[in-house]
Amino acid sequence: MIFLLGALLMVVGAGASVLAWKPAPYVFAIGALGFTSMQFLQRYEGSNFVIRRLRRMMLLSDFLFLLSALLMFASMGNVFGLSHIDYITYIYNKWVLTLLIAAVLQLYSTHRIDHELAKEADSSSKKL
Repeated sequence: MIFLLGALLMVVGAGASVLAWKPAPYVFAIGALGFTSMQFLQRYEGSNFVIRRLRRMMLLSDFLFLLSALLMFASMGNVFGLSHIDYITYIYNKWVLTLLIAAVLQLYSTHRIDHELAKEADSSSKKL
């Protein structure tokens, strides 16, 4: 339930941020914390190297979701004391890029893990 609610809050927060709603970074951050914490609690105890690699990719995407939340807050104002040009160049709205990379990694790894687990279950049922 926390996993799905976190994902929903992330979508609402990202969408509302585009509409310049002030609490949007807070909504996104709460969702990202819920979503990523539930994924951190998931474990894979098997020995399949492909699934382990995909799991690391999924954890990288979780880190990028949290970085996106941080950059969303940083895009609210120049909190780092950078010059205006540097702030626009390096910080302002860069959360969109990290969010895009995280979403693509999450989609790919989720799809591939599901496929690999199905293949693993199919091969184990054939052995019986």
